[in-house]
Amino acid sequence: MSARPDSATLFNALHRGPGILKLANAWDAGSARLFESLGAQAIATTSAGFAWALGFPDGNALPLEHLVSHVALIARTVTVPLSVDMEAGFGRDAAEVGRAVSQIIDVGGIGINIEDGSNPPEQLAARIAAARAAGDGSGVDLYINARTDVYLRGLVPAEARVGETLKRARIYREAGASGIFVPGVVAADEIRAIAAGTDMPLNVLAWAGLPGAAELGKLGVRRLSAGSGIAEAVWGRAGALAKAFLADGESAPLSEGAMGYGAINAIAKIN
Repeated sequence: MSARPDSATLFNALHRGPGILKLANAWDAGSARLFESLGAQAIATTSAGFAWALGFPDGNALPLEHLVSHVALIARTVTVPLSVDMEAGFGRDAAEVGRAVSQIIDVGGIGINIEDGSNPPEQLAARIAAARAAGDGSGVDLYINARTDVYLRGLVPAEARVGETLKRARIYREAGASGIFVPGVVAADEIRAIAAGTDMPLNVLAWAGLPGAAELGKLGVRRLSAGSGIAEAVWGRAGALAKAFLADGESAPLSEGAMGYGAINAIAKIN
């Protein structure tokens, strides 16, 4: 299933409101289908949740072929726009990143996340340009969400974080980015300054101490991502249940708070 241009158009429009685009990041086809059934306007993947579900650690360790095959499964199960977390781009250089992005578009992705990590911003800029060329070559207005790890990795002193973030946002915008993702920022005044300092939609990550969605909207945020948070919660709950069951074999706790078999099966059924 190749990406649909109309889906890309819709996804781009969702970043212009009304309200904040809230993304409950999925980690496989089942979670994507569940979130769509609960009213998600779009599906975005979590690289961490994706890797963990397939038995790999997070951090550019997942082989590209696994990413592509599982994105194809998600695209097969949902009807809303699908954006894919591509970490650093799944390539050793910009050309390889462009080819990887083309594969994601070919199986139904209409948006990507791509991050700078601790690398120079010029490296990500080259990768963004290659991703933009891949989208243009496929006839898809690919939404490129440029993630900067200025806050997440503490790349500069605290007093310089807003300025460094905006400098990188300008570089990434010129390279072809659609939006800027700043995980780790929580202070209202810094969020407001970043949102006001760029014409790209600002994406923030659900984080302890982050203002609520209504307040974020007033600060200028256009997109709020759960990131790996839901996947981590699921792993925590599953681990606790399995540990208890392996210890005492009690059945009752397994049904506490559970979604019923029939309800899950109905959601999983593809019309």
